[in-house]
Amino acid sequence: MASSHDLKEVLKEALETRGALGEIKARIRAEVFAALDDQSEAKPPISNENILIFELIREFLEFNNCKYTSSVLVSETGLSSTPLDREFLRNELNVVEDAPSRTVPLLYSLVSHYKDGNAERANRNFIQPEKDYGSRYTASKENGTSEPSAVIVKGGKL
Repeated sequence: MASSHDLKEVLKEALETRGALGEIKARIRAEVFAALDDQSEAKPPISNENILIFELIREFLEFNNCKYTSSVLVSETGLSSTPLDREFLRNELNVVEDAPSRTVPLLYSLVSHYKDGNAERANRNFIQPEKDYGSRYTASKENGTSEPSAVIVKGGKL
């Protein structure tokens, strides 16, 4: 006859094989956090930049089926339960997408854009000091002003 320890091990192995154990653990963590989270305590105000960052993270988490992690993020940060519209995020971040990039979270597109851009710049054998690649603003030579430049992202491999 199998001992209770053996039964626990078989059950644990079966749940791990099906991928359910990780989901159960995540659900338990989310429920424990929800039980411990004091809703009467007011959340500090969130800056607009942080809201954009949290929304990018939420979209990424939900795309990757991390729904419990996403619910903890919403609870901890005080975000609205309704996500911001993707079009609004794109406009706020000044992002122009192509059709393939619309099928993945904006965070993937942004990382891909900067990763590809950094690889392209690394392949160049010269430095152009008049351009600031790390800035979201580029200087206009004609009038000396700085204007936001759009981030153009293209779909492709991740």
